[in-house]
Amino acid sequence: MTLPSATEHSLLTTLLRLSELLPPTYARFRPLLADALLFFLDRLPPRRQQEIFAAQLALPVNASRSRRLLALFRLCPTLHKLGQVVAHDRRLSGDLRRHLQELETLVPTDSLRAVRPQLERELGQVTGLRIARKALAEASVAVVVPFVWQPAANGPPQHGVCKVLRPGVEQRLEEELAIWPALGSHLEERCVAHGLPVFDYANTLDSVARLLANEVRLEREQAHLRQAAEFHANAADIVIPHLFPFSTPTVTAMQRVDGCKVTVQDLPPREMRRRAERVVRALLAQPFWRSGEAGATFHADPHAGNLLAMPDGRLAILDWALTTTLSKRQCEAVVQLVLGALTLNHRRACMAIAGLGHVIDDEQVEAAVGQAIGRVRSGRFPGFDWMTSLLDALAATSAVRFPEDVSLLRKALLTLAGVAADVSPDMAIDGVLVREGASQFIASLWWRPWVWPDRRPRGGAHLSNADLFGLGAEIPASVLRLWAGSRI
Repeated sequence: MTLPSATEHSLLTTLLRLSELLPPTYARFRPLLADALLFFLDRLPPRRQQEIFAAQLALPVNASRSRRLLALFRLCPTLHKLGQVVAHDRRLSGDLRRHLQELETLVPTDSLRAVRPQLERELGQVTGLRIARKALAEASVAVVVPFVWQPAANGPPQHGVCKVLRPGVEQRLEEELAIWPALGSHLEERCVAHGLPVFDYANTLDSVARLLANEVRLEREQAHLRQAAEFHANAADIVIPHLFPFSTPTVTAMQRVDGCKVTVQDLPPREMRRRAERVVRALLAQPFWRSGEAGATFHADPHAGNLLAMPDGRLAILDWALTTTLSKRQCEAVVQLVLGALTLNHRRACMAIAGLGHVIDDEQVEAAVGQAIGRVRSGRFPGFDWMTSLLDALAATSAVRFPEDVSLLRKALLTLAGVAADVSPDMAIDGVLVREGASQFIASLWWRPWVWPDRRPRGGAHLSNADLFGLGAEIPASVLRLWAGSRI
């Protein structure tokens, strides 16, 4: 489709005005967002640009900006994923969040017609398999198609779904991911022009782009599903879809799970709080506290479309294409950071930051840690929000370069916190984390007399006996710091 230049210009102007969807609190970032959108669209191939313009033309003239944003994101898998990440961010307006939440589970189009030949080619020889004639849902990169499998003539039928990549999504993803590293450098330049803080966009976007490329590697998701099933094997309230034996590198065949998005308010407030606690416990607290020598593996895409509340109350966790791992050393650094804050020990907290990433500017790290500990001295508990705020502040000043897994985990935590708040605003993430950590610590008491003082084995809340003795010895110094700080 060839559009008149005036029409293209008008549509482009309309798209750039989508930056005005940012709430007034972040109004100074609107020009930067418009610059980023223009940079991104300008570097897409002409056929992709025409496709985007055509979708915008198909909307009513008076279509809202939120609706236009949704139409744009549906055609760009990386933007689609971005929309899912921030769909429950309460800093955005309620109307915008509602529109973005539509990206979590798209209504199927005619995409099944395009993927059916692949399904028949990959699974056509499977005995007793009947594939539905209508797709169940569409995700950012895949189409989900239900099936029934009856392996034995007299055996019970088994219900499952096939996950197969959307037609052309690999090429689209490749085209978009190639833009992201350059977009990061461009944003850093534009921050200076707009007088904004210079965030480490280049490395952050480059890291996330490389990890997002794994979304189309279905064999990786299958490996992650097996790992998750093993980890949650003894959890009666968690369901990880099991794989069928006829899965292939390009088609994931897995158990069909029925339920609603966890954010659907279908239970009394007390039960919704328990549901939110179950989400945080399964996706954050248990992976962190129960990590082994290989580290802690987290689901890196915990938007509400991947979290289903089943009719019997269990939580089903879907779509394991993206995971991220904190090493054992990084998990220990997180605990040391919190302990440093609790004891008002500036030096311990700074050393913990160095264990999470590569420190670029020691002075800025010391200043940010000092401000964060000052908030603890004023009565703030150094929990989830405190820690993520500190890490965000350090990333925003480029004082610390965090590795890919830490950057992706921060993205996942942003999504998870928003989802948990939408499930139940009464649920406290810190409470879930503290209870799970205390449980692991208590369970470790029986073996602590038999291990080396400086060893932090699995299941010990990432604390050695030396850590515990040191904390006891540091109490007088902590009291002195609190007393001195109150008079500064």
